[in-house]
Amino acid sequence: MSYMKVLSFSMFALVVAVTLVITYWASRRTKSTTEFYAAGRSISGIQNGFAIAGDYMSAASFLGIAGLIALNGYDGFLYSVGWLVAYITVLLIVAEPLRNSGKYTIADALAYRLKPKPVRTAAALSTITISVIYLLAQMVGAGSLIKLLLDIPYEFSVILIGSMMILYVSFGGMLATTWVQIIKAGLLMFGAFVLSFLVLLEFNFNLVAFFDGLAFKYGQNFLEPGLLYKNPIELVSLGLALVLGTAGMPHILMRFYTVPTAKAARTSVLWAMGLIGTFYIMTTFLGFGAAYFVGRETVIAADAGGNMAAPLLAQVLGGGVGTLGGETFLAFLCAVAFATILAVVAGLTLAASSAFAHDFYVNVLKGGKTDETTQVKVAKRTVVVVGIVSILLGLAAKGQNVAHLVALAFAVASSANVPVIVLSIFWKRFNTGGAVAGISVGLLSSIGLMLVSPQVMSPEAALFPLNNPGIVSIPLGFFAAYAGSILYKEKTAEERFEELFVRANTGLGAE
Repeated sequence: MSYMKVLSFSMFALVVAVTLVITYWASRRTKSTTEFYAAGRSISGIQNGFAIAGDYMSAASFLGIAGLIALNGYDGFLYSVGWLVAYITVLLIVAEPLRNSGKYTIADALAYRLKPKPVRTAAALSTITISVIYLLAQMVGAGSLIKLLLDIPYEFSVILIGSMMILYVSFGGMLATTWVQIIKAGLLMFGAFVLSFLVLLEFNFNLVAFFDGLAFKYGQNFLEPGLLYKNPIELVSLGLALVLGTAGMPHILMRFYTVPTAKAARTSVLWAMGLIGTFYIMTTFLGFGAAYFVGRETVIAADAGGNMAAPLLAQVLGGGVGTLGGETFLAFLCAVAFATILAVVAGLTLAASSAFAHDFYVNVLKGGKTDETTQVKVAKRTVVVVGIVSILLGLAAKGQNVAHLVALAFAVASSANVPVIVLSIFWKRFNTGGAVAGISVGLLSSIGLMLVSPQVMSPEAALFPLNNPGIVSIPLGFFAAYAGSILYKEKTAEERFEELFVRANTGLGAE
């Protein structure tokens, strides 16, 4: 076995060993539903900020965006801008009200003043759908990564990551997931910083020289808009999905239930924004650096979607201190990316399992009359099912760019979840009819348009001209939520609005 494979295997094994130790530690402290879903509400604001950053900076951030920038220049960086700006929406509109009015899931906040069964059913379906689409992106990233580094077949890599995901969440719950995310965030920030430092070092930290070199090598248009998104409507549609989607992502919103107070929720968002903003600035150097030092042709040859741009850059720049230095840095960056994927898939799987077990099984099928032991057992079984589905979809999506896949998940979240969350918190007339209509129309329209878009069909055969459906599906979600509320009369929903408004803004009565 070559030095590279031995080193890579050792680093991957270290990541797995550390996460297994965390899972074992967490499993001994995870007995009740509050501990399984919300880590016993024991996570501080700063810890949760790191965990949110770890949850948010996914394979799409580290692998996908770097690849998009390397292949498409300026337009690839727009993903970084959109995902960072999204947290302003979360901070100003969603974080505190959700923390105060819910318990474990999005549906808890919606069911506070609406009819529980139809709302929880619709919200659970939406959460599971979004989580599976997002999981699909992580599976593709994991398969490409392990194939490159260990020369293990893509299919086996996807099965491996899915199996580990099931193991972590089943035994460790939210507490294990949180600490894996915190450690991963620290490793990812360190790796991105070192790589960005090495890129700038080659140009003596002269940004003008850096971009002049790129313009000389690929032309000025590589640094200007229009290389990937020639249609401005396409760009607006993508931007809407990215900026609004975070406020509807179930695995991100679940994190606000792990902190003890609303103040801690706000603190966690501020810390997350600082960490995420710093990281996304560094993706500029990762992507453009890969284009300059690795070459776009080499990036495409390693992976058609461009997902291996950052690891290949680490190999080239690390080689400045010798071949072993390049291979060591490559192995480290890939191990970090592996930890990134593990952390994100754990959060997504937990969100999907809680939606089914807590919202649908306990509160819809059993009417809320289930003991905690049974609820945790159902959640763990759901983890297994979600894991198997994710593995199968990951095998079918080989070669897709993970940032594109995640953008589609954000389109569904912004179309199905955001309208009902916002209207539930701020509009008195909003009711059960509006919630079910908004979620259903947002979900069906975003997925339907996605299936007939050039992203799935060929550009010539596509029935919908845009790759991202957000510009159509988001307004449809809001309109359906509004129309459903107007057409459906529900006096109790209006009567409970004042109570929800006070609780959402003050935290009175919140857990």
